[in-house]
Amino acid sequence: MCGECGYQTVRKDHILRHMRTHTGERPYKCDQCDYSAGRKSTLDRHLANHAGVKPYACGECGYRTAKKAHLSQHMRSHTGEKPYRCDHCDYSATNKRTLCMHIQSKHTDEKPFMCGECGYRTNQKYLHLANHTDKKPYMCGACGYRTVTKYKLSQHTRTHTGNKQYKCDQCDYSAKAKFTLDQHRAKHTGEKPYMCGKCEYRTSHRGHLISHMNTHTGEKPYKCDRCDYSAARKSQLDIHLAKHTGEKRYMCEICGHRTADKICLTLHIRTHTGEKPHKCDQCDYSAAQKCSLRKHIAKHTGQKPFKCDQCGYSAAVKSTLVKHLRTHTGEKPYMCGECGYRAAQMSSLSKHMTTHTGDKPYKCDQCSFSSTLKCHLSQHIANHTRDTGWQQNEQDNKPFACKECPYSTYLKSDLSRHMRTHTGEKPYKCDQCAYSAAVKSSLVKHLRTHTGEKPYMCGECGYRTAQMSCLSKHMRTHTGDKPYRCDQCSYSATRKSYLDKHKVKHTGQ
Repeated sequence: MCGECGYQTVRKDHILRHMRTHTGERPYKCDQCDYSAGRKSTLDRHLANHAGVKPYACGECGYRTAKKAHLSQHMRSHTGEKPYRCDHCDYSATNKRTLCMHIQSKHTDEKPFMCGECGYRTNQKYLHLANHTDKKPYMCGACGYRTVTKYKLSQHTRTHTGNKQYKCDQCDYSAKAKFTLDQHRAKHTGEKPYMCGKCEYRTSHRGHLISHMNTHTGEKPYKCDRCDYSAARKSQLDIHLAKHTGEKRYMCEICGHRTADKICLTLHIRTHTGEKPHKCDQCDYSAAQKCSLRKHIAKHTGQKPFKCDQCGYSAAVKSTLVKHLRTHTGEKPYMCGECGYRAAQMSSLSKHMTTHTGDKPYKCDQCSFSSTLKCHLSQHIANHTRDTGWQQNEQDNKPFACKECPYSTYLKSDLSRHMRTHTGEKPYKCDQCAYSAAVKSSLVKHLRTHTGEKPYMCGECGYRTAQMSCLSKHMRTHTGDKPYRCDQCSYSATRKSYLDKHKVKHTGQ
């Protein structure tokens, strides 16, 4: 009998073979690659991959395999047959191994496999062992990608072939993997088969459930070998590692934008296509990102379940609370590889990086002006529309309007900040002097007069400054950009103050 899990057998060789599932021992080695196996029969099946002998062929799609049993399992992907049924719920599977994994992960707390390296227990032995050995025996011949399982290699290979054999019968969607199609179909049916056993959370994605469970356990088994970062999912660790290596393997074919995260690429592509798949069921609002929809829905419900335990702040989504907590901890996890600048938010680092690259993605459609920041473009456009500002506000559908002046805005938070210009309220106070400010960003700028911090650096000459606006003005000495134009002559200036002085020559005032 096994002392770890209670497994019993009458044969000594069977118990020895079983113990390898706990220790991770793999005595049978392949002489053609670094693959090893716990059983000789498993090694024999692996060797067939090198020999290339695949006598069993699918008559539907041309799939070939070395084993008849594998062909039988494959045929079920065409017939839809799932003969292995769970006796705890309505789940069914195409093969017995998948059903066993389902029962272990969903209906029992049993974790029969113990890692011989660290003592970690799991029901997915080989995936965990890969964290220690870095062995990824399955390699793509097209690009060198390596993975732990043959199934994942098959999925990856389809990214090269473009083969999407799994078709949705309710729309024109197609997928490279069957489980991806199953997840898509849930959008039509509303089915959420994956349920948390500790709360009422349900989801259509198994990966989402795994991520959710970590909110209960706090488990983060994937460790970075370069810093003290750890993650709940390997995909999160891979994204983090890209910060060390600088690798950005995913590229947009439309504009050349590169990213380390496949999900980020998907979201980026929507800026080109205009796709907004996440729709509000209470109005006609739609969003490109699910988190944006959550924030919008909070405007209908007023619910902000994520609360700060250090002040009275609350948020509609967890990611917003995480960003807020950094105002208390001072954490700045995002660092510039060029000059060491650190930021609390990725968006702030992205803005900073434009000071090195000179990229100005925000362009005026009325003149040749372009800017590194969207807010600067908005300020510039105001120069075009300033003379008709009152009429502009009347025509725009801006629901939050000031009762004191003609100002209106799309956001309630913007109106709250604006009202302080009338009330004189300055809630943000400096803890080193008597200075106070109406908005937090002004206090942050002021604090730099005490610390001497100058996070914004010119990539051309090394000039540093405490404020982004000062760097923008400085950059014009290199670019020659003069966005402020006189409406009475051909004069233009790098600063508005210069233009105002010039206009005196026309008015005589």
